[in-house]
Amino acid sequence: MEKKKRVYTFGNGKAEGNAQMRELLGGKGANCAEMNLVGVPVPPGFTITTEVCNEYYQVGQEKIVEELTAEVEAAVKHVEELMNCKFGDPKNPLLVSVRSGARASMPGMMDTILNLGLNDTVAEGMVAKTNNPHFVYDSYRRFVQMYGDVVLGMKPVNKTDIDPFEKIIDEVKEIRGIKLDKDLNVDELKLLVARFKTAIKEQTGKDFPDDPIEQLWGAICAVFRSWMNERAILYRKMEGIPDEWGTAVSVMAMVFGNMGETSATGVCFSRDAATGENLFNGEYLVNAQGEDVVAGIRTPQQITLEGSRRWAALQGISEEERASKYPSMEEAMPELYKELNTIQQKLEEHYRDMQDM
Repeated sequence: MEKKKRVYTFGNGKAEGNAQMRELLGGKGANCAEMNLVGVPVPPGFTITTEVCNEYYQVGQEKIVEELTAEVEAAVKHVEELMNCKFGDPKNPLLVSVRSGARASMPGMMDTILNLGLNDTVAEGMVAKTNNPHFVYDSYRRFVQMYGDVVLGMKPVNKTDIDPFEKIIDEVKEIRGIKLDKDLNVDELKLLVARFKTAIKEQTGKDFPDDPIEQLWGAICAVFRSWMNERAILYRKMEGIPDEWGTAVSVMAMVFGNMGETSATGVCFSRDAATGENLFNGEYLVNAQGEDVVAGIRTPQQITLEGSRRWAALQGISEEERASKYPSMEEAMPELYKELNTIQQKLEEHYRDMQDM
């Protein structure tokens, strides 16, 4: 294989890429680099180029891992230094997300894995560090579920089957009569981790990997494979996106929306998507991770007060009930809202276009 740069780092206000490198770094990688350069607080990470995706299908997984190892190891060290923690270290662990990112937007078509780097030892180390076992084991059960689905192929056998992980979650919730995942206690979350691993072994014949480096390579290669999954191929045909464009892979330090009532996750827009009006809007969930916002299990809250009141009126909810049960971020987390609003304005001004975050 040709000797060339295949991994580009970003973090701490610096980046080896920029927004003009979308063809090579994909939309996510190029924009993460650009946001670092304009001073937006983005978790540090690195992007493996779209060219590697094509090489993956040409030469195979073993050769790609061999070719990338030195660059990826150096990039992981870069993230460790900026985050002041170490990948796989039980006392001060770094966890990462592994995300797809083609040059053209393909929402929901490819795969993402969160909380990568967890195993039993690292989990206990994180409990000691954070004194928050619920957060740790909530993150752990999410990771095992995502990794089992995306990397190990633990999926429903056909369209009529229930997702095997959701089936286990429903069984555990039914024992105590709870409806929401966030209401699972620590013992139940630990039970989910154990039952997930057992189910993976039974259905796939493979053990869940404990080695974080093995987890990382499994996730990177799974994202490349997701470029050729059935739904991605169909989407590209409908949208006229060439197969040879490939997807980049971005690996980023985790930040957590599920650490408790002071954490949140969500999606927002710098303009109204329907009208183009310069109107900041979006949704958030307290004590959640990204997939919770789109899963439909919990009702997201509006980010702005104006948006919250508009939403409540459409739902026939009184102002009193809205304010007590569904407060906007502007009301419930005013300092965070102020910071987020400043960031979206900076991105809107920089890109001169509607931004979604």
